Amino acid sequence: MNILNGNVAIACYFDFIGIEGEVFTTQVGEISVLVKNFKLLSKALKPLPLPKVDADGKEHDAFVDPEMRYRQRYADLVVNPHVKEVFVKRTKLMTAMRQFFNDRDYFEVETPILQPIAGGAAARPFITHHNALNIPLYLRIANELYLKRLIVGGFDGVYEFSKNFRNEGMDRTHNPEFTAMEIYVSYKDYNWMMDFTEQLLEHCAIAVNGTSDATFGEHQVSFKAPYKRVTMRQSIIDFTGFDINGKSEEELMAWCKANGIEVDNTMGRGKLIDEIFGEKCEGNYIQPTFITDYPKEMSPLCKEHRDDPTLTERFELMVCGKEVANAYSELNDPIDQRERFEEQLKLAAKGDDEAGEFIDQDFLRALEYGMPPTSGLGIGIDRLVMYLTNNQSIQEVLFFPQMKPEVFGSEAKGPELTDNEQVIFDILKKAGSMDLGELKTAAGLSNKQWDKGIKGLGKHGVTKVTKTDDALTVAIVES
Repeated sequence: MNILNGNVAIACYFDFIGIEGEVFTTQVGEISVLVKNFKLLSKALKPLPLPKVDADGKEHDAFVDPEMRYRQRYADLVVNPHVKEVFVKRTKLMTAMRQFFNDRDYFEVETPILQPIAGGAAARPFITHHNALNIPLYLRIANELYLKRLIVGGFDGVYEFSKNFRNEGMDRTHNPEFTAMEIYVSYKDYNWMMDFTEQLLEHCAIAVNGTSDATFGEHQVSFKAPYKRVTMRQSIIDFTGFDINGKSEEELMAWCKANGIEVDNTMGRGKLIDEIFGEKCEGNYIQPTFITDYPKEMSPLCKEHRDDPTLTERFELMVCGKEVANAYSELNDPIDQRERFEEQLKLAAKGDDEAGEFIDQDFLRALEYGMPPTSGLGIGIDRLVMYLTNNQSIQEVLFFPQMKPEVFGSEAKGPELTDNEQVIFDILKKAGSMDLGELKTAAGLSNKQWDKGIKGLGKHGVTKVTKTDDALTVAIVES
């Protein structure tokens, strides 16, 4: 669509225009504007990648390529309205959580992203450098230790929505930058926190979708409380017949190797048990299920179990075969905590790159002043949004997921072309521009090969088609 001033187009489809005039209804009932003043507000130099609809109502050239959509999210949001709804629901989820916490008088706080010690989780950090202080700093892998400091400081309950960063792999469920919610409540334990988590997630599901039920791929998931509770030991017995109780590191290593689980000599007892559970058990839990009572070696920040000193009072919530939440009865004994940190140092010395490499002396000092019995909960917001919006990839629920950088300008090597695309491109490179029909004849391709080739060049942004009078002209896009 063009807006003409005489024979000159002064605005086109995709441009932003401002109009002053009178609204009226035509004789055929159409609401229109009698324009008195017109102004071009913003000129679009690129057409939006809108799908085309043929005479039969079939849609073609939809903007569905995942990589292009993630790189050009701005265009994705405009031409694919359902994408915007995902992010509307994401905001509803976080609003519902805040409401749930605030109604119970828990206090939202902010803690440092740049930290002198990468603590609070077992993960590989990103490292940067502070020039003025001439010290290394770490992007936050977790905010746990700072939130516990605030419990020591006298807050009854604190929570934070935090951006965390982990320098690890990327896949459909992991992004190096992610959002987590952590909450800590004094004078509570992990049994209370399980009840609290059930109520929270049921509340959030209803706030987002109007129901406690959610569809995720082929699964129907119910977030309605209560959720099943299974100990880690029992889970491994259920799916493997192997009892980890009392087994040494050597026995666990031998069992893993005999059962096709990839392990190495850097792994301690806790890591080996984690590998067994991850390989043999985790994927079987579709409905929300609490896995409880983890071995002490797996949980350096968690309180020892009241009935079994080899275990800790910890749970993880599994949904559709993945962890959504992690919670403890928090360790508040500074002597025990120091010993756990020292054990982590030994694992790091063996080569475990997820084990803690430092002892946070300031955190230990805070515990020495006394921390009341406390329970803490962490929830992966991105993964929870995936489940509540039926998206199989974490990239679908992040506005701008991490990707390999694009190369622009003189450094750009250009896209890899198929054989059919290359034939058309070589002809255009010599001619500069050609009539579409003449180009098709010169290419000598079958109708199917031509169709794929010319559309492929357009998607790569290599060519553009321009309508002149009654003809269509194809030209190479200058970089």
